[in-house]
Amino acid sequence: MTRLFKRHDKSDIFIHWFNAACWLLLLVTGVGLIGNPDIDPVGSWYPDTLRTLVGGGGNLLTIHVVIGFAWILGFLWYLTVNARGAAFFLREVFMVSPARDMAWMIKKMVLMTLGPKPLKMIGMAPELPEQGFYNMGQKAFAQASVVGGVVIAVTGVIMFLSDKVFTAETAWIVSWSVTLHYIAVGLVFAGLLVHVYMAAISPEERPGFRSMFTGHVPEDYARHHHGLWYREISSEPAAKGE
Repeated sequence: MTRLFKRHDKSDIFIHWFNAACWLLLLVTGVGLIGNPDIDPVGSWYPDTLRTLVGGGGNLLTIHVVIGFAWILGFLWYLTVNARGAAFFLREVFMVSPARDMAWMIKKMVLMTLGPKPLKMIGMAPELPEQGFYNMGQKAFAQASVVGGVVIAVTGVIMFLSDKVFTAETAWIVSWSVTLHYIAVGLVFAGLLVHVYMAAISPEERPGFRSMFTGHVPEDYARHHHGLWYREISSEPAAKGE
């Protein structure tokens, strides 16, 4: 019988899928709010269609704002009920070993695109350095998501309050918030595409994807993909030379 290791508790699983659902809805409604055909990524037909479906741009903006505040409140709830888990997550994703993690990232990109041959040609072993609870790819996306999410939330609140709090003298804050809002959304969305592929489509990562439903990963997956974490929880002795 395969031994399983707990990786996520129920609040972690909830906030992950809650975040995914809010992101999808915010992206769908946010793109529909773009009124400039020169920068609309999908063409004017989409905003026009979406606004017609919800009864106008004003209603669409209200829907977007309500989802945005629900998203913020959801994370505040998570920080309240699982502050320890949130602190663990932040510590793990922002704790980077330049030698081990950067080597992992470089080798992983080469292996995914060109295979092991280029690494062997320059005298590098194709084996990936062991990783902790998160690998460097997961850390990079998480870092972008945390920083980008904070920027999106703060600038979103500023934009919501633009006609209620800010004056002509402070209008520059709103203008910069609009710009930063779109930049942050674009960068996080780009990372999200890679994250979805690696987590849900890449065969070797499917046990990790399933853990976002079950909360557990099999022992072989933990040992192979998260060796440092595996040894912490299984008391397996370190390999020679470490």
